Amino acid sequence: MTNTMTEPAQTPPTQLRPTTGDYELEERSSLRRVAGLSTELTDVTEVEYRKLRLERVVLVGVWTEGTSEQARGSMEELARLAETAGSQVMDALIQRRPRPDPATYIGSGKVDELRDVVQSTGADTVICDGELSPGQLRQLEDKLKVKVVDRTALILDIFAQHARSRDGKAQVELAQLSYLLPRLRGWGEALSRQVGGRAAGGVGIGGRGPGETKIELDRRRIRNRMSKLRREIGSMKQIRETQRGSRRRNEIPGVAIVGYTNAGKSSLLNALTGAGVLVEDALFATLDPTTRRTSTSDGRTYTLTDTVGFVRHLPHQLVEAFRSTLEETAGADLLVHVVDASDALPEDQIKAVRQVLVEVGEEQQGRMPQELLVVNKTDAAGDLQLARLRHLLPDAVFVSARRGDGIDKLQARIAEMLPRPEVDVDVLVPFTEGSLVARVHAEGEVLAEEHTPEGTRMHARVGAELATAVLPYVLVEGAR
Repeated sequence: MTNTMTEPAQTPPTQLRPTTGDYELEERSSLRRVAGLSTELTDVTEVEYRKLRLERVVLVGVWTEGTSEQARGSMEELARLAETAGSQVMDALIQRRPRPDPATYIGSGKVDELRDVVQSTGADTVICDGELSPGQLRQLEDKLKVKVVDRTALILDIFAQHARSRDGKAQVELAQLSYLLPRLRGWGEALSRQVGGRAAGGVGIGGRGPGETKIELDRRRIRNRMSKLRREIGSMKQIRETQRGSRRRNEIPGVAIVGYTNAGKSSLLNALTGAGVLVEDALFATLDPTTRRTSTSDGRTYTLTDTVGFVRHLPHQLVEAFRSTLEETAGADLLVHVVDASDALPEDQIKAVRQVLVEVGEEQQGRMPQELLVVNKTDAAGDLQLARLRHLLPDAVFVSARRGDGIDKLQARIAEMLPRPEVDVDVLVPFTEGSLVARVHAEGEVLAEEHTPEGTRMHARVGAELATAVLPYVLVEGAR
């Protein structure tokens, strides 16, 4: 007689279960850009909003300073930005000039060459590697007969696609409006027609108005919307201040993960805390900060915050709009600065990130927190590149968040650099005050612990507020 045995169903490991980031990545992948659709604002009517239909694009840049490698790296980054926005890069041109042409960004001869490339490739958009003035945009579009978009508008479009929280959407819209305001353009002369009294053309009833041109009305409406957004962002800033204040009162240290876009900050947060946030090989995949609580090997609790990534020539509108979010870095006790080991120019990444951090720190008028450099993606870099980085950054920790290499060493360095509680106490806490014992374990550093018939005796280092709470149970010198 044959016995047939069935094996019990295996429960999938926790790490294989879908996380919030997995669902968000699936949703983002299913909503790819469709021809003819865009993320332009629709709040103010009858205004041309620089619709970004980025299906087939040609890139153009002006090399004014630095090495050829840096110029090529900037263009490669622009190509990745364009691909992140959902476009197909057809070709790229770069011109060596001491400064951009004030009328057309590139020289007149290069404009003719660019027009030929656009026609031969069938591109519908040209993206310039710089911020163009309204006059440059108009001149280029008149000559090329296709839509022209600059680097700032491209980054704003990516932010508009990726923002998910109410706070992030408000900050992106404010940045978009700040960029749009000086670039308003209408259809023909529709926005230059002025009404008021007897309107032009002999229009009488129905033609009398406030004496403003249509474009002036739209500018006023945009300014009103910007004022409202600033008030909303200010109120949300108060909520974050309250949350940070609560953590400070509880003596919980804060660690902010900063770095260049796509350096692996979210992957590192997942590796350190198991947060399960969205991880995507794309620029600016994370716009909404995520905070998770974790602890060191000796039991000290601290928070880790994943922040918005930076990029070379980050538009000043974005720095201004996201300043309230970036304040998390200024208020942190430690900055974990993530560097991409596989990038061709990691030094430029470090310089760009530190420049923005200095701006935010000066705005907050406070000292800059300690910085711990973490070189990520060691599995994607060659031995020669890693050797060069170890020589260049001798104090950095080298990790691979994807494979888990070096994470234990990173956790030890974070624990070493976190501020320690300052007050040394020796207390005997009654068993009825178990919550106080739990607070000492969560917020302080327990050096010794003993259970006696009278209660729990603890020798610990705690913060000033917790030291006040345990003051009634401090042992006097003679009782020790």
